[in-house]
Amino acid sequence: MLCLRNATADDLEAIATLESASFPVEEAADRTRLAERLAVYPDCFWLLYDEKNLLSYACGLATGHRDLADAMYANAHMHEKDGPWQMLFSVCTDPGHRGLGLAHHVLCAAIEASRARGKAGLVLTCKKPLVPFYGSFGFADEGVCTSTHGGQVWHQMRLVLGA
Repeated sequence: MLCLRNATADDLEAIATLESASFPVEEAADRTRLAERLAVYPDCFWLLYDEKNLLSYACGLATGHRDLADAMYANAHMHEKDGPWQMLFSVCTDPGHRGLGLAHHVLCAAIEASRARGKAGLVLTCKKPLVPFYGSFGFADEGVCTSTHGGQVWHQMRLVLGA
């Protein structure tokens, strides 16, 4: 049985473990940064658990800024609850459970929650091989962005939500 819910401070260890298993160390948020994010915007974490294990999650802050900026990764207090854009920093699935559609569930939850909150849309960055995956959700590739997060080349993807 799968359970999809928002995060609490009690989820920190599971989130930190999944984050480090999903991203190279240069790209992964560390435990301190994740704890700050959880303290400021737990409702912007969408977690998918089985009976006991975190299998997949998505998270990011809301903001009035139209584009995702590297400074947002480091400063949870840039969150603006009523900001029109929902940024997504991490979309992670446990390596042993990939290919099962779990990220689909958390992305759909983030999209639906953003729509319910009246957001203009969602923005994320990804590496080129993931552009088609996010495109399948309706995200448009805006091309290579200015982010240098983790020393990588990132594409900014945007999903504009209808009224």
